[in-house]
Amino acid sequence: MQHTNSYSKIIAGTMTWGSWGKQLSKTAMVDLMNHCVSIGINTFDHADIYGDYGNESLFGEAFASSGIERSSIKLVSKCGIQMTSGRKNQVKHYQYDSDYIVWSAEESLRKLKTGYLDLFLLHRPSPLLDPEEVAKGVRLLQEQGKIKDFGVSNFTPAQIALLETTISVSANQVEYSLTHDDPMYDGTFEDCMVKKRKAMAWSPLGKFFREKDEQTARIAKIFSQLGEKYDADESQLLLAFIMKHPVGVHPVVGTTNKERLAGAAQAEKIDLELEDWFLLLEASKGHEVP
Repeated sequence: MQHTNSYSKIIAGTMTWGSWGKQLSKTAMVDLMNHCVSIGINTFDHADIYGDYGNESLFGEAFASSGIERSSIKLVSKCGIQMTSGRKNQVKHYQYDSDYIVWSAEESLRKLKTGYLDLFLLHRPSPLLDPEEVAKGVRLLQEQGKIKDFGVSNFTPAQIALLETTISVSANQVEYSLTHDDPMYDGTFEDCMVKKRKAMAWSPLGKFFREKDEQTARIAKIFSQLGEKYDADESQLLLAFIMKHPVGVHPVVGTTNKERLAGAAQAEKIDLELEDWFLLLEASKGHEVP
């Protein structure tokens, strides 16, 4: 199996692999992991909370039986959200003291049956986040080789700047799609480009398949024009749109459907022409650019 030191452009999101979605069997997970690797998707995105804190264990059991070498894949996970389901919490909250950060990472390692995480993210910003506390926990994990890189998810540039008074932040995973394009305008992607952070996008297909409204109808009309030109389906065009941005975003794709995953992997090859990209932007916004 080919070894690689880089994250695949398309990332396999595991949120719906367990009880929050498809409830895949161990055999099905092994099969899906191997399929991902075979089509060039070597990166798997996790969070401690997925499946009410159960997905990582299911994935770890499957990974141990998959025959996939650890060095050939990238494992990403997140910590910080304390749920009421799956734990004895009275209220949903965020926790980022150093002891909890270390404990969370070690729990993910135990469940995933791996000695290290390639990337460890703080899942959401907390109003009570203390950068000194975060740095204390993250440094310990890095010194012990338990995490290779540290990043955040859903953080603003200002929130990252606060963190970077104590520790380097290598990635930011945010919601980004044709129908939710805030990161292009709120400084998120400029921050990633200036600081050379890895940009990852969750919900990269946006609401296109979930909702039928004027916005998605306008987009669908343009897709009917571009589909034949690029020999691409709607999902692929949605991914091609966000991957056109020079930040070099990595879409986190949540499907467990093999054909859709293969289609997503192929979308990396689609290079939308400049005017076609702006045609889609105009359709999404409902008006031409200023």
